[in-house]
Amino acid sequence: MLVLSRRDVEDLLDLDTLREALAVAMADLSAGRASVPQRNFAAAGDAGLLAAMPAHLPTQRVLAAKLVLVFPGNASRGLETHQAIVAVFDPQTGVPLAVMDGASITAIRTAAGSALATRLLAREEARVLAIIGTGVQARSHARAVPRVRHITEIVVAGRTPAKVAAFAAEIGAKVAATCAEAIQAADIVCSCTSAREPVVRREWLRPGAHVNATGFTAGPELDPTVFAEALVVVESRTAAIGTFPNGAVDITAAVDEQLLQMSDIHEIGEILQGLRPGRTDDRQITVYRSVGVAAQDAAAAGVVLDAARARGAGIDVRL
Repeated sequence: MLVLSRRDVEDLLDLDTLREALAVAMADLSAGRASVPQRNFAAAGDAGLLAAMPAHLPTQRVLAAKLVLVFPGNASRGLETHQAIVAVFDPQTGVPLAVMDGASITAIRTAAGSALATRLLAREEARVLAIIGTGVQARSHARAVPRVRHITEIVVAGRTPAKVAAFAAEIGAKVAATCAEAIQAADIVCSCTSAREPVVRREWLRPGAHVNATGFTAGPELDPTVFAEALVVVESRTAAIGTFPNGAVDITAAVDEQLLQMSDIHEIGEILQGLRPGRTDDRQITVYRSVGVAAQDAAAAGVVLDAARARGAGIDVRL
């Protein structure tokens, strides 16, 4: 069985290869070909939670499970709030094939999913990217989204001015004084926060803007009015609507408040299969609300394992 470290995963997980693997996985998920149950979780008191996310992707011949832990208090301890491992098994025999770092899988596959959505939904002439947040996901999105659109300017905003300035200098971006300022300048908005209050509001969005929202939080990252009259896309309607940590608070609130009908929510796999339309005009607001599904982790793990075998990476151990 291969053991693959975070560095191994980061070296092996090519963004373009992953984006195409996610397209196959999302189409299989929407078509009912993939087996992806809703995540199950155990609460660790008030400290955090442990979630289990298994998936079988028959087209890609991947059987995998991610164990992900979210401990918000880690931020004050100098530790990452999200910890994870991914185990991969032989889909014919169940024999364990690999165990790999899951935090890097989560960060990279989430950004690759946003890049896929951006490729499908953002205007071709979109040039200005706003990133709200300064953490791991913000950095991943700064790498992934410019691979699908010709981005000429990135604007960043966040809660802590020193972190915003450091992040902007790191990626060659402009600093915005507020989230509103960054969003008002942007064609594409990536919201990558742990905010419990909305950091994206409808009145800040330009006509034709595309939003990727990825925050995993008990509060609404987007104001629910953002979803009204927008083209709304998710990985899975079942996964997106519900009580945290199963579902996103903001899109669930939009449905509860009847700002958005369930029938109007598109799955990205449906668009990939031509079953639902994408953007219909240049002034339409499009929103990709990601909650992360196990099919994405499994697809990413499959890409990593294939690359590891090809390059002879990782440490081979016996259980």
